[in-house]
Amino acid sequence: MEDKLHAIREEALQAIEQASSPAELDQIRVQYLGRKGAVTQILKGLGKLAPEERPKVGKLANEVKKGLEKALSAKKEELEKAVPEERLITGFDPTLPGRRLPYGSLHPITQVMDEIASVFIRMGFSVEEGPEIELDYYNFEALNIPPDHPARDMQDTFYIDDKVLLRTHTSPIQVRTMEKRQPPLRIIAPGKVYRCDSDVTHTPMFHQVEGLMVDTDVSFADLKGILTLFVHEIFDPETSVRFRPSFFPFTEPSAEVDIQCVMCRGKGCRVCSQTGWLEVLGAGMVNPAVFRHVGYDTEKYTGFAFGLGVERIAMLKYGIDDIRLFYENDIGFLSQF
Repeated sequence: MEDKLHAIREEALQAIEQASSPAELDQIRVQYLGRKGAVTQILKGLGKLAPEERPKVGKLANEVKKGLEKALSAKKEELEKAVPEERLITGFDPTLPGRRLPYGSLHPITQVMDEIASVFIRMGFSVEEGPEIELDYYNFEALNIPPDHPARDMQDTFYIDDKVLLRTHTSPIQVRTMEKRQPPLRIIAPGKVYRCDSDVTHTPMFHQVEGLMVDTDVSFADLKGILTLFVHEIFDPETSVRFRPSFFPFTEPSAEVDIQCVMCRGKGCRVCSQTGWLEVLGAGMVNPAVFRHVGYDTEKYTGFAFGLGVERIAMLKYGIDDIRLFYENDIGFLSQF
């Protein structure tokens, strides 16, 4: 047993001397002094030796253990002193403070969409989602848009086949929600929509937030109050709002909502074509034909719906005159937000 201990010591000291890294040195420590190491196993087996051999073997085993621990410590110190010289050679010093990476931020469209949703959530609206690849029924038929309506023109809609298309608005989410739930309803439907259009104020893919409120005794006055409050929250309380008669197949009566030009404060400028007003959204009372598609009692329930383009709001809010800037991935532009 004594010869075995001497052999282990010589073998371990040689391995320690040849070690070239702290990791390799740690492996040697585990191999000889670890819980299942060679020296540890001998110490654990002392009880099996003859009584007269135990003191001598035990003393030698402890001497070997202490000697190896001392050698390991000295070699570790030697390796650590060699590290700075290695850093000088490689030009890398891990002790230096790291370079801070610049933080990213939310895209301006995402920021505005979140702000819009936040305004309506505070007014008691919940957020609903739906598929971007939609059925013709939900995108048009259930919204009282007949087959010969201009909105169905191939020039405006991306059709996948006769019955499937990329949704042109988020109104289908309103229909799907009404099919699943009974009034009272108060929801908004934000998301991407698609139309065949591209210029400085239009892109083939853009974002909308549409809203719906259904209950007994919902009136046009409720619609005006909620949308006026929305405009004041998004822009400022001094922004004037007006409602102009309009037409949408899924609402009756319908209205376009204008706000006082945020550029000239109503005095007239190039942005508002000298009128002092800017159109921001469309709205109206839900057409009873839409309620009949989802099985709502048109004698009992009334409701209003509205829809707005997020890019339009963002352009007015930040004074941007070209919608394409949002999607050109110009870091200089995006970092301003």
